[in-house]
Amino acid sequence: MNARWGPDEDEETAEAGDRLLAVRAAEGDEEAFEVLVHRHSPAMMQLAERLMGSRAEAEDAVQDAFVSAWRSLPEYRGEAGFGTWLYRIVTNRCLNLLRARRPAADLDAVAEPAAPEHQSSPARAAESHAAVRDLARAMGSLSAEQKVCWVLREIEGQSYETIAQAVGIRPEAVRARVFRARRMLTEAMAAWR
Repeated sequence: MNARWGPDEDEETAEAGDRLLAVRAAEGDEEAFEVLVHRHSPAMMQLAERLMGSRAEAEDAVQDAFVSAWRSLPEYRGEAGFGTWLYRIVTNRCLNLLRARRPAADLDAVAEPAAPEHQSSPARAAESHAAVRDLARAMGSLSAEQKVCWVLREIEGQSYETIAQAVGIRPEAVRARVFRARRMLTEAMAAWR
């Protein structure tokens, strides 16, 4: 069962409910759209936060995506599930922001909070800091398209077909991007095996 649905609601029932709410919202029913926003916000925030790496940027991306969804509701035909449709909107918004993003600050220039003494030795803290730094660099070396496909597949657990719909490419292209991202991350993190 997916966490965004209630305890007595299965995925099929939720999708049917989403379609009905989307039709009502497209007709101007703001309360129906509020229910959709409430139902899908946690998953969309989680996705955006993983893609953007910042809660503030994720909140902006999701808010923009919901505004875009509200405006685009008359074009929503229900061919894909409403959640899949939202994934595509959020993913595209995040992709646009990632492409426009200025290069991030050097991670060595950003102070990392120290771990409490009782939880970590200095050697372990230094090792963890180095591993996180290397992973962040490796993730930063991925193209925005590779990062989105990798996050949707490896962290969100989406199928290649769902990712293809969300990103607007063929499933084969998704597989290729995920494969290249995995290879690059494996090579970059080889020292930490």
